Amino acid sequence: MADTKALRTRIKSVDSTLHTTKAMGLVASSKIRRATDGMMKSRQYSRAVDDVMKRLAENPECKRSAYMRSAPANGGKTKLIIIAGDRGLAGGYNANVFRLAAQYLSDNVSVIPIGKRACDRFRGDDMYPSCEKFSSADASALARRLTAQFAAGEFDRLGIIRTRYVSVLSQVAEIVWLLPLSEASFDDSAKKRKGGAPVGETAEMTAGMIFEPDEVSILSEVVPEFVAGRIAGAVRESFASEVAARRAAMDSAGKNAEDMIGRLQLQYNRARQGAITQEITEIVAGAGQ
Repeated sequence: MADTKALRTRIKSVDSTLHTTKAMGLVASSKIRRATDGMMKSRQYSRAVDDVMKRLAENPECKRSAYMRSAPANGGKTKLIIIAGDRGLAGGYNANVFRLAAQYLSDNVSVIPIGKRACDRFRGDDMYPSCEKFSSADASALARRLTAQFAAGEFDRLGIIRTRYVSVLSQVAEIVWLLPLSEASFDDSAKKRKGGAPVGETAEMTAGMIFEPDEVSILSEVVPEFVAGRIAGAVRESFASEVAARRAAMDSAGKNAEDMIGRLQLQYNRARQGAITQEITEIVAGAGQ
């Protein structure tokens, strides 16, 4: 027969865990709206910049830019921005990021970690210990530094490993290549197009776009903004994915804790009933002697 004292202790322990998971779930829920609002604004900005970038990239003069040179066949020297969570207890969120990152790490790859878990896992010259506190100014400064280094030939590729927010229940770790510029760099924008024009614009509107002073000069100015927007957007999307994953994990943990408390309570009741029955039996047996 199970020990009733041990069962009571375990029930209290699981109940304490249940209260913790509920509190963490509520905190995550309160952050989801703010995080997804920031993510959607970043997506809108990225689509607008992508549209300009795509038109510049199609210009023959711009194709000779340092930003559009081809990377070596083996990838060459690579800068990889890896975005992970600020905390754990978010299901497989961090593990999925690290599993994907492991596929690309090599001696030619230097890492720029963003998020506490990424900083704990990787070391780099630039480290940003918080996704939640990563600002647009941080993204702009990092982008200008990286684009200048890329244009100078200090490395050959720039990529971001981030988590794409699909829904509250679905998030996908993926890699996005930013430099050198290519058609793949503007996939997110292309998906929003209808008949070659951005949603909400006609073909005549986009065909009449005029660049001053010239496309090459504008490309040199816009690329850092493009990279900064992509970095900021990736951080915001990853943060939204983290809080959504944490809420889902806490909801699941809370349900499991409630189920466990129910089973333990049943065991406790049976053990207590058995102990009472045994005491009554002993009393009756003693009275009959």
